Amino acid sequence: MGKYLVTGVAGFIGAAVAAALVQDGHEVTGLDNLSTGFLVNVPEGVSFIEGNCQDKAVYASSLAGKAFDAIFHIAGQSSGEISFDDPVHDLRTNAESTLHLLKFALHAGCRRFLYASSMSVYGVQPDAPVREDAMPAPQSFYGVGKLASEHYLRLYEQYGIQSTSLRLFNVYGPGQNMGNLRQGMVSIFMAMMLKDGHIRVKGGPDRFRDFVYIDDVVSAFLACLARPDSAGKVLNIGGSGKVRVEELLESLQSLSASPVSVEYSGSTAGDLQGICADSSLAGRYLGYKSTVPLKEGLARMHAWCVKRSG
Repeated sequence: MGKYLVTGVAGFIGAAVAAALVQDGHEVTGLDNLSTGFLVNVPEGVSFIEGNCQDKAVYASSLAGKAFDAIFHIAGQSSGEISFDDPVHDLRTNAESTLHLLKFALHAGCRRFLYASSMSVYGVQPDAPVREDAMPAPQSFYGVGKLASEHYLRLYEQYGIQSTSLRLFNVYGPGQNMGNLRQGMVSIFMAMMLKDGHIRVKGGPDRFRDFVYIDDVVSAFLACLARPDSAGKVLNIGGSGKVRVEELLESLQSLSASPVSVEYSGSTAGDLQGICADSSLAGRYLGYKSTVPLKEGLARMHAWCVKRSG
């Protein structure tokens, strides 16, 4: 069994990846500063360290002398909208943290590095499934930081670090932070629906996204461990294909026992009209295929939310 470091272990995706690793019998160390994650999310069996990935002291103390077979770097500020509030903070939590972790990996002899990148690196693209060879044009500070990290990974390949960047599209599912109304389209809309029976949408109904269920994302990360030929690759991880905001809202409304009203107003800084993934390269290198249809995933997430509130 392997030894793995998971950053962002108290957050949505990090906790899910760590839980899957523990379930498979691996030894997992988790790092999180608990700024947006919650201690209760850290899976049982994980050796937890509280700290910032961009803090040199963490590597000189808590992680000193530790050896890992791979690092899953999932921590970081994860909202395009919030990145406009404090671009320097976004840079530190996303790009600077990656540099520190790469330096640590090199000195610790860890040669496998798996990175949670984002579809935000693409920015404005033609109305067609986007491929990894599309010219990046990020429209948010968040997207710029994610793209910078991908380039840092590429540079560290010359030192023997074998990395894979997964460009995640709109991830959703049980475990998502339902209190953060500035990150995650599905979680924002579902939280509003459950709380007020009214959904306030920033932007128009014809915008579109590609929604990928959390279990599919976890499967993609774990597949990287078993598929060494994915090293050095940047791969899209999509799910639903092109889904318009209006279609998403209709699916959410169908889950509610009571009427749900919708209001369109305003806009979000750095928002895109639409983007969806061509995930065929991930299929080739990871054997990846989305397995959870959007309506099924929404139903699972809704049931989880209702159970939590009850």
